[in-house]
Parts: sequence; C-alpha cells; structure tokens
Amino acid sequence: MKILAIESSCDETAAAVIEDGRTIRSSVINSQVEEHKLYGGVVPEIASRRHAENICAVVEKALSDAGETFSSIDAVAVTYAPGLIGALLVGVNYAKGVALASGKPLIPVHHIRGHIAANYLTHPDLKPPFLCLVASGGHSHIIKVNDYTDFEIIGRTRDDAAGEAFDKAARVLGFPYPGGIYIDKAAAQGKRGEYKLPKPKVNGSDFDFSFSGLKTAVINISHHAQQKGESIDVNNLAADFQGTVADILTDHLMRAAEYTNSKKIVVAGGVSANSGLRSALEAACKKHGYELYLPKLSLCGDNAAMIGSQAYYEYLAGVRADLSLNGVASMPVDQAEPGRCIAL
Repeated sequence: MKILAIESSCDETAAAVIEDGRTIRSSVINSQVEEHKLYGGVVPEIASRRHAENICAVVEKALSDAGETFSSIDAVAVTYAPGLIGALLVGVNYAKGVALASGKPLIPVHHIRGHIAANYLTHPDLKPPFLCLVASGGHSHIIKVNDYTDFEIIGRTRDDAAGEAFDKAARVLGFPYPGGIYIDKAAAQGKRGEYKLPKPKVNGSDFDFSFSGLKTAVINISHHAQQKGESIDVNNLAADFQGTVADILTDHLMRAAEYTNSKKIVVAGGVSANSGLRSALEAACKKHGYELYLPKLSLCGDNAAMIGSQAYYEYLAGVRADLSLNGVASMPVDQAEPGRCIAL
C-alpha cells in the first residue's frame, strides 16, 4: 500500500511516499529554520504563509522522487494535531483537496504517533508492545505502546518540554535558534560539575517531567554573572545543562520501564538526536538489560515519512476522515489541543 503523507505542524513543509508502513519511497522536507532564526524562534504567521507557498512543490517532488502520481497512490495521510493551527490548516486543507479530487481515502495522523512510528522506518523488525520516550520542542512524554494504535500515557511534562528548555537555555548562552544542536556541540567541549543545577520533581508523580525550574536556573546563573561583571564558561554550563536534562529523561524512563515491566525501550522526537541523551540511554539500557531503539538522525525531527508510516497502521485499524459534504470538517481534532498532547 502506497501512502502520500503530508506534515506541516510547525516550520517544516514535508511530504513523503511510504509503502506498507516500513519503506520510504521518497521524503522531501522544506525547512524554514533560516528565516525563523532571525526572530529567535518560530513565528506562526510566517510559518503558515511559507507552508502555503511551498506545499505544492514539496508534494510534487515527493511523488516524482517515488515515481508515483496522484492516481497511483492508495491513500493520503496528513498530520491533524497537535501543532500551530495555521500551519496545520495548510496541510489538512491541501490533503483534503487531493483526497477529494483523486477519490482516495484521507487518513488523519496524530503528530506524536508519527514520531513514534519513525522507529518502524529505522527498525523494520520493531513491533509493539514497547515503552517510548517522546522528547521534542513541544512534547516530553513517556508512552506505553500496547499496539500500533493503542497508546497509554505514563508520564508527561507539566510545564516546559525538553526541547523548549534547550532552546531557551541556548538563547541565554548566546546561541542562535534552534539551540539544541549548539548546546550539544558546546557540551562536547565542556566538562560537567562546575555548575550545580536542579533536577525538578513533580509532587505525586514518579514519571511526569518539569523543566521550567532547570531552564530558570541557567537563566539566573547567566544573569547573576552579568550583574557581577563575571564571565561564565559556556561549554561547561552547556555540559551541565545537557547532562542534567539527559539524567532526568533517563531516570524517569527507567523507572517507568520497571513500573510497566517493559524490556523494549524506544525513543522518538527531535531531542532524540541529542548525543548526550543517546549516550545516557545506551548506558542505562545496557545496565538494566533493556533493548534500545533509536531513530535515524534524519527521522528525529518533523518529517512526513513518519506520518506515512503511522498512517498505514491507522488505515488497517479503519481510521478515515469523513469527506462528505456534511462531514468535510470532521477531522478528529477534539482528541488533542494544539501544542499539547491530551490523548493519543
């Protein structure tokens, strides 16, 4: 089964053709990062406009690279939530138009489900059940994947997501947006131990995350140094910050694995590209005897290939968008608020 997938939840306009949920026939991504870098973060209105300008060419290239046409694909898939409302609308409306014009079924896909499915493309033999850490700019979740379309949230962030904390800490340290990759590079040149940073906990929950206090600690260290006319060792502070984030994510995930009796650990999302987190998880899983599955670096960030992979299993489960005149707007957006993951 060949699925044309579209992703436009944030600042990447992406399209891909995926076969049977496991094979990438094509994957095209048009990134807006250089433009948003000018503003220190994603500007929703600009993102929406660029999606509208780029989506036709991106989809046409994805079809061309795969040697397919609108008539030869079997279904259309699109990210419906969570994300920036304007950005999502561009992808959803385009996908609806393609589905209506070609007579193909339209499969709505939850963005976080897509991130998890990126591992099916990296590891063709991976099958549920497993425990998954999803860490990205907008999300930090521990999810028990019982089956391809059966998910249970074990833990989640109560404030900032891990990727958001990386970007805000990076800005204070003088790095451009997106900051995660710059902190990763700086941390490789630094040493841990110079700066004492907190590991915030959430009262009453062993698995939920809180990164707001950690982010604030880095901001305070920087501001206090400026007020005193002192300098900070950026590389060492980056190493302490990255190491602390990796410790928090790893510790919570290992406790959740023990709680759920999970031996198979999967990681997904943009933060899964971080070398410090990867090293910490590899060491922890080796210590506990767990199998660890990490996505290819090219599949860590937002992309349409992961959406097409998950769409295949949603299709097998009977998921379809109602494209009739009475149901043309009936995408299941009530399942998740934009920017948050309420249900998977």
